[in-house]
Amino acid sequence: MNAYQPQPADHAFILFDVLKAHERLAELPAMAEHADTGLLTQVIGEAGKFVGEVIAPLNREGDEVGAQWKDGAVTMPPGFRNAYQAFWQAGWPSLACATEHGGQGLPTVVEAVLHEMLNAANHGWTMAPGLLHGAYECLRHHGSEELQARYLDKLATGEWLATMCLTEPHAGSDLGLVRTKAVPLANGLFALSGTKIFISGGEHDLSDNIVHLVLARLPDAPPGPKGLSLFLVPKIHEDGSRSAVHCERIEEKMGIHASPTCVLRFDEATASIVGEPGKGLNAMFVMMNAARLLVGLQGVGLLDAAWQKANAYAQERRQMRAPGSGSKTGEADAIALHPAIQRILHTQRAWIDAGRVIAYRTALELDTQKHHPDAARRDAAARWCSLVTPVLKSAWTEQAFSGASACLQVFGGHGYVREWGIEQHVRDARVAMIYEGTNEIQAIDLLVRKTLPDGGAALQTLLADLAHDLHDPRALDAFARLGQFVREDLLPQATGTAAATDLPYRLADDFLRALALLLMAWAWERIGTAEPPDTRTREARNAFWHGVWPEFNMRLGILGSTLAMPPG
Repeated sequence: MNAYQPQPADHAFILFDVLKAHERLAELPAMAEHADTGLLTQVIGEAGKFVGEVIAPLNREGDEVGAQWKDGAVTMPPGFRNAYQAFWQAGWPSLACATEHGGQGLPTVVEAVLHEMLNAANHGWTMAPGLLHGAYECLRHHGSEELQARYLDKLATGEWLATMCLTEPHAGSDLGLVRTKAVPLANGLFALSGTKIFISGGEHDLSDNIVHLVLARLPDAPPGPKGLSLFLVPKIHEDGSRSAVHCERIEEKMGIHASPTCVLRFDEATASIVGEPGKGLNAMFVMMNAARLLVGLQGVGLLDAAWQKANAYAQERRQMRAPGSGSKTGEADAIALHPAIQRILHTQRAWIDAGRVIAYRTALELDTQKHHPDAARRDAAARWCSLVTPVLKSAWTEQAFSGASACLQVFGGHGYVREWGIEQHVRDARVAMIYEGTNEIQAIDLLVRKTLPDGGAALQTLLADLAHDLHDPRALDAFARLGQFVREDLLPQATGTAAATDLPYRLADDFLRALALLLMAWAWERIGTAEPPDTRTREARNAFWHGVWPEFNMRLGILGSTLAMPPG
């Protein structure tokens, strides 16, 4: 019961029956050869087999033993290195990378399914390869020919791992406060000095090298985010010498004990610049945006892992007679028959299945944005990714934590002890609400940066596009009401006056949550029309409409009340 087991058929149902991924991919010349349900189903099945047999069994010991730091070196938990070596040598990190870099050129959505499985199986282990694709894309788009020749194949295949070094003790979400310095050298390289904290996988023994991508400031750089440049520092140089990067310690954390969260000190470490001076954030955001989709998938996967445990326990645990079960007096029913337990389990299933639809659609849109021959279709894909990614990251990581806690409740007192493994999911899931941009930052990004600047045009277009798939009058009415709220209430008050300066920031969290619920309504419409639903799907759909959906009216009411409050 402690080990998560992937269910490839569930993923295939969302991909092919609900989203018609094979039809979408057939529209893309670069992906047309992969628009084969047989091929994609086989890849997903093999991924599930690898994750279930190799990665999932390491989860419990990884949490209990944790990563170990000694004299600047980090030793990973037993079995982790062997599992990672098997992982990259089998080609799993390279699924969606270009074939010219040693990749397999498969659709991004296949990689998305893999990472959902990996995070559900072993969140701590998956933190290490979680940044690989983002680092690959960053170098692919911004690295010099020399850097690409040296590092791109190694990152594409996963032979070497990568980090994203942004945060400093005084600079978390406000990257403009970064102080790490890069001093030019006569040979065109740079000497990098400073301290970075919260660096996932900053030091470990999984791979033979680690590629650090570091935000730093040149001597003549202006203050603030526009003065930041991006640099690459390898752990091991080409000549075999060790870089001047030191792991001072790893953090003692609430969860993901198997992932070393490092404090890294750069002592005039030799570095290469990535991209143009002063354009570091532009290059880094390529990596961060890829990471945010994967963090949203973490939320879906961690919730599924918690649901699996709770559902299995509920089928076995017998307590009292369930109302209407027909059991005789004195007999005990499985708690899965009790309405209170059913409500918990069906509600989490509603979030999991809807989250998959939204996440996999986002991955499909990423490939559409890159490869579709029609510019208008590429623009629509970019609009989807821009607006939906922060919603997915925020809402589903929040639900992973609260839903895992609800699943723990199914176990009663047994859930609070380590034996059953459910409490680890609660601890592990909490961090996903914080990293890769806190959930509050995601909400601000959605409303302040992506909705208000164009007068809500992109959002209104997205809502109109999604409404074409809707038939349920509840959903149609809600889509129209949110659009009306933006157009008639929000925009007139949230722009153009000094008093409105902080108003969008006060509205952002509720606005994101309302949009998340609309996306869930759309997702469940799509699931409901895919095929005659099985019992589980029908129960989860009912749980959404009767248990989750009423929150939409509450959130819209809060938005209206906030607008009505006097300034100050």
